[in-house]
Formats: sequence, structure tokens, C-alpha cells
Amino acid sequence: MNIKELESKTLAQLRLMAKDLKMKEFTELRKRDLIIEILKRSSEKEGYIFVEGLLEIMRDATHGILRTDGVLPGENDVYISGSQIKKFNLRTGDIVSGPARLPKDKEKYLSLLRVESVYGKQAAEAAERELFQKMTPIFPNKQIKLETEPEILSTRMIDLLAPIGFGQRAMIVAPPKAGKTTLLKRIAQNISKNYPDIKLIVLLIDERPEEVTDMLRSVKGEVVSSTFDEPAIRHVQL
Repeated sequence: MNIKELESKTLAQLRLMAKDLKMKEFTELRKRDLIIEILKRSSEKEGYIFVEGLLEIMRDATHGILRTDGVLPGENDVYISGSQIKKFNLRTGDIVSGPARLPKDKEKYLSLLRVESVYGKQAAEAAERELFQKMTPIFPNKQIKLETEPEILSTRMIDLLAPIGFGQRAMIVAPPKAGKTTLLKRIAQNISKNYPDIKLIVLLIDERPEEVTDMLRSVKGEVVSSTFDEPAIRHVQL
């Protein structure tokens, strides 16, 4: 069973498969999410572990590591061979998923048996991707609406005075202790509320630990962070 076969099926057919696999609470899942859950369950039945992680290709390009617990090294990292990286034109930063086997003998990591999908799409499509640097930049044509409740004025003022579009970069410039982090947190919260399907990532570099904790508790999204008491190499790695 692979992602290409599952994509060719209707949602009703996928739900029947989920029922046969004795999955629970699958009726509310979108087709893409249901496909991933079916792959996970079928991999487990075959004795493998279905994994998904952020790819980091080693400097010598002989192999790569999937970071399954964020972007930094961890005990659940997964080895991916250089041949698979070359075959599917994989790049550092890709979200890769597939079945993995447990380590053998003196092996340190789980090993990815095959690349099932890249960014939730068929692995074969990854080989035909353009380099980001070669894409044509265009002006944003859709606004990110930040306003929610009437009493929240900060994001409403951004919509009125400095609207932000999808694909656009923006910068907050203000003196120390003016509330920059608080405003960033509010922007992140309102994006999650107005656009629940958006993949939200908050990156905090060289921050105070309490600021990181506050962001983790306040934002519905992935928070990637390094604090000021960590070495500079970790800041660069993030």
C-alpha cells in the first residue's frame, strides 16, 4: 500500500479501509489526513513504524537524518540513505514520511525503508520540484486578516495601517520593552483563529526562557526556540 494508491480512492472508500483497520474517530478527517493515518496504521500492522520528520542532509551528502522531534537532534531521529535522497531530489528542510524499521545490532537510529511522501504528496513529485531560488517573485494578492474581537485593537490597527499579505515579509521595529513579543504573540493567535488550516511556526532565537514558555502556552502552532543561555551554534542550527 502506498500513497499513490490511496490518493486514487474516494473518501468513502478510504473510510471503509479505516473501518477495516479498526481506526477510531476518522469520520471528521480530511482526505489527506485520513490517507496519512491509514499509512501509519498499515505500517504498524506490517511490523514497521510510520515516521515523519524534517530532513537534514549531512555535509558529505552520504546520508541524511529525519528530525522527528522538532528541528534539533533527538533520540527518535531516523536514518535515510543517500540513494533515497538522490532518487527523490530531497533537500534539507523537506518534510519526509514513510515506514521505518528498528535499529539492528550496533545501529544508532531507526532506518527509513522507503520515502512514502514529501510534504504530504507523492515522493515522485519531489524529484521534479523547482529550486526556490529560481521561482518568480510576485506581489501578494491575498491579505492575511488579523482582526478578531472588537476590543483587540493592536491587530486591527495592523489591518488598517500596514496590512500583511500571504507570502509577504514584515518587520516590527520598536524600542526595548515596547511590547514587540506581545504583538507577535497576538498576531500568531489571530492567524490561528482566522485561518485554522494554516501551518503556523513561531521561531524564537536567543530569547529568555520565560518568553519561550509563554509563547508555547499561548500559540496554537509549532514553536521552535533557543534561549540566551544556549551556545551560538544552536542559534545558527535553528
